[in-house]
Amino acid sequence: MDPTKSSTPPPPPVMGAPVGYPPTAYPPAAAAAAGAGAYAPQLYAPPAAAAAQQAVAAQQQLQMFWAEQYREIEATTDFKNHNLPLARIKKIMKADEDVRMIAAEAPVVFARACEMFILELTHRGWAHAEENKRRTLQKSDIAAAIARTEVFDFLVDIVPRDDAKDADAAAAAAAAAAAGIPRPVAGVPATDPLAYYYAPQQ
Repeated sequence: MDPTKSSTPPPPPVMGAPVGYPPTAYPPAAAAAAGAGAYAPQLYAPPAAAAAQQAVAAQQQLQMFWAEQYREIEATTDFKNHNLPLARIKKIMKADEDVRMIAAEAPVVFARACEMFILELTHRGWAHAEENKRRTLQKSDIAAAIARTEVFDFLVDIVPRDDAKDADAAAAAAAAAAAGIPRPVAGVPATDPLAYYYAPQQ
């Protein structure tokens, strides 16, 4: 009978006991230290490295997105089918009293621009949702995408971040209590440092 093959099962593992690996599974410690670059499988990435990898992946996805959009725009020959309603876009454009006439091509261009805007904001929001290990896009993801992207600064007041708002309100309330400032009247935002100057609404 071969001494390497046994019919009895191996003993159960003991917590804290060293484990013997086959000699070909991993390089010897001296060889691993000498040639760290030769054999470096990363089984665990530290949180900072994982975040950096996610950021790089998100940036690559955005670059691929814009490259695809550019190819799609160049290949477009059919301008009659649109994802957004042209009549609604034209109505929004006419909301400006200075606008008298609108060329037929203008709503088409706006429809495509709005579609690309929504797609990019969705991509950036989705990257934030994946960072938080979620598979559902939420308002907070869109708010985070807006806060992180300088081009979207014009939306900061329209889509406020809930966590930033709550933190600001708590900080303002703590500062007001420490300074002896009375609480603001009803209907006045708690984050306003000059809230006590407002007259109550009647």
